[in-house]
Amino acid sequence: MDPNNPLLADTALPAFSKITPDDVLPAVDALLVEGRAGIAALTAQGAARDFKAVMLPQERFEQRIAHAWAPVSHLHSVADSEALRNVYGPAEEKLTDYSIEIGQNRDLYAAVQAVADAADFATLSPAQRALVEHALRDFKLSGVALEEPARSRFRDIGVELSKLSTEFSNAVLDATDAWHQHVTDERDLAGMPESGRAVLRQYAKEQGLDGYLVTLKQPSVQAVMTYADNRGLRERVYWAYQTRASDQGPHAGKYDNTARIERIMALRHEAAQLLGFANAAHESLATKMAQAPDEVLRFLRDLAARARPVAQQELTTLRDFAAEELKLDNLEAWDVAYASEKLRQKQYALDEEQLKPYFPLPAVIDGLFGLVHRLYGIRLAARDGVDTWHPDVRYYDVVDAQGHIFAGAYVDLYARSGKRGGAWMDVCRARFDDGMHLQLPVAFLTCNFAPPTEDRPALLTHDDVLTLFHEFGHGFHHLLTEVPLPSVGGIDGVEWDAVELPSQFMENFGWNREALDLFAKHWETGERLPDELFERMLAARHFHAGLFLVRQLEFALFDFLLHLEYDPAKGARTLDVLEQARHEVAVLHPPAWQRFPHAFSHIFAGGYAAGYYSYLWAELLSADAFGAFEERAQSGQSVIDPAMGERFRREILAVGASRPALESFIAFRGRKPEPEALLRSHGLVA
Repeated sequence: MDPNNPLLADTALPAFSKITPDDVLPAVDALLVEGRAGIAALTAQGAARDFKAVMLPQERFEQRIAHAWAPVSHLHSVADSEALRNVYGPAEEKLTDYSIEIGQNRDLYAAVQAVADAADFATLSPAQRALVEHALRDFKLSGVALEEPARSRFRDIGVELSKLSTEFSNAVLDATDAWHQHVTDERDLAGMPESGRAVLRQYAKEQGLDGYLVTLKQPSVQAVMTYADNRGLRERVYWAYQTRASDQGPHAGKYDNTARIERIMALRHEAAQLLGFANAAHESLATKMAQAPDEVLRFLRDLAARARPVAQQELTTLRDFAAEELKLDNLEAWDVAYASEKLRQKQYALDEEQLKPYFPLPAVIDGLFGLVHRLYGIRLAARDGVDTWHPDVRYYDVVDAQGHIFAGAYVDLYARSGKRGGAWMDVCRARFDDGMHLQLPVAFLTCNFAPPTEDRPALLTHDDVLTLFHEFGHGFHHLLTEVPLPSVGGIDGVEWDAVELPSQFMENFGWNREALDLFAKHWETGERLPDELFERMLAARHFHAGLFLVRQLEFALFDFLLHLEYDPAKGARTLDVLEQARHEVAVLHPPAWQRFPHAFSHIFAGGYAAGYYSYLWAELLSADAFGAFEERAQSGQSVIDPAMGERFRREILAVGASRPALESFIAFRGRKPEPEALLRSHGLVA
């Protein structure tokens, strides 16, 4: 081990300023040698076969690797460079190969099985038993039972899929960064609010340009598509954004993910069949709450039957409005967000720009922290002097009621070049107690908000507020775990269709007056969000809820059918399956050249393959869980109820995957989830 390699240092937090691309491969190679030697020792003949001797060393080896890889993986997402890419891909392939090798190690499988078969297994803690049970399941999903040549083939597939996933993500980032339009005449931005123009001015300034720079970063796309009167500009941005990394658009073929999608789908199907599953959709459900594809499809189609008629009526109203008020006789895809905003303003006299001054980011952060202090009895205290990857990043210690630091979080909130779009939470360090040392959990919390300008703080839309609350919900699931075993603590090991429960749960507070009063104050005057404005915001909450739901259903059904109906003889048929899903649930049909799947990183470069339905599935759980807080409010108590917050923390957040998600939900709610909760949350039932 090289003592000078920062990725191998045994430190509580990564030394980001010292990490270079040259450190990555040597660190990974050294750790894999160490890991293989450790596994060989614990599987040696005569070695002990109890939990402490078999399971804890594996967790220890995994944490050693995670210490090094978590900061590298994170840098690849938030501070990408060609030098880092050159080592990231090969390193990830080595790690994937190692992971499958360990998953196929029959001696190790036998050792874990011996722990499960031991007479004292029932005396282990729920978390310890869950760790053993999950490990045995994952051995089977790694092909431990396969014989050659299937065994080696499965391993090769895993490595190639890892490589393709990284390439897919890189192509989307490159295509996003490649397109921009320099605007020097302010008249071309007519209709756009000052906050939107300020963002475009900032992008131009970063490139040494006068005027404005329209880009494909989310704040820019959102501002143009929602507010720009210039229909030609909206069309160009839509065209560039919706054809990223494809065979269409301004860079047609240059970053094209078409072949990668074909290969990814073929390999996933082959891997699933090697394991004895009919297809990748069946394999996906092995680690989810849903038991069978029919259950998922029934869930999606039942929801579509309720949402589609509402969406159709919303679209008819929008088209009529666009024709009469905006003189848009043919409502195109690049007109929808623009016309919707105009209609919303007319119906509710509500403009997002009216709300933005009441959501200055520093105040929203303070309010969020105040909310979780009341809910969970914790404080987040900023710590200066922590080594980070960018000057905008902040670090917070998570402190309990006795003043003890028990977790931490890096928070990186602004959009910039070299940073992947979207918002996410990831693990930097996991909670781990191996009997000798307690490692505290640390999270990465990342968003892509418009940055502050010279004369004002970053002002969030209300959707941005909900995004921030969402990601911190994931964060608290990780940070507040009381399970000391990383593989079943926090978010790790939780069924994928339940993992969004804590994040979507937090979004509900963004609609609550009492919670909003903690932070919704005008950035210049300090004035509280006016009641009249709040009432209009609340009235508009379910504006186009049907259109929103059918869009989510389109994504979810496309993803699931793509994996469920894959036929090697026909290939992925990506656009055909997308059209099939749209025919079932969509009311809006974009132009034929639109290539949404080619930038659908959630399913081709993330963890949502045959699992995008999880967002809606978990939203049902979160809406029903929040109902418990609303019931308190209806009886005259505060919706920010510490007793109920403590119960949610204890029964949902603290337990991780130490028990099935359904058991945790029932322990909190006192019953199974009720499907009507999801419909109510979207205003589709009274």
